[in-house]
Amino acid sequence: MSLSDPIADMLTRIRNAVRNQSRHVMIKRSKICTGIAEVLKAEGYITDFDAVDDGRQGLLRVALKYGPRGEQIIHQLKRVSKPGCRRYTGVDELPRPLAGLGIAIVSTSHGVLSDRQAREKNVGGELICTVE
Repeated sequence: MSLSDPIADMLTRIRNAVRNQSRHVMIKRSKICTGIAEVLKAEGYITDFDAVDDGRQGLLRVALKYGPRGEQIIHQLKRVSKPGCRRYTGVDELPRPLAGLGIAIVSTSHGVLSDRQAREKNVGGELICTVE
């Protein structure tokens, strides 16, 4: 099965796993998915991730994070830029999800960054998704 949009597949797998209270989720590995996982880990939305070799392109095993009573940390993952309609934003137009409590993930010339990191480095780019 060929996958035309690995980012949407990753976000959907995480969304479904969080809804089912799963501890881990397996995602097809790519550079952009690894970058997104790094941002999610740095911002505290997932516990950890590691690469698993499957003899082909590989997989990412993402350990999901929950609150002390089992409540969800990730409430909403929304894809913004899609293959049919790319959304590019400058550093001044980067959104602040939940008035700064959520994050926006941006693909820049400096790699995949959160909106805070992009503002610090003063770079804009393709707005991949928002996490609340």
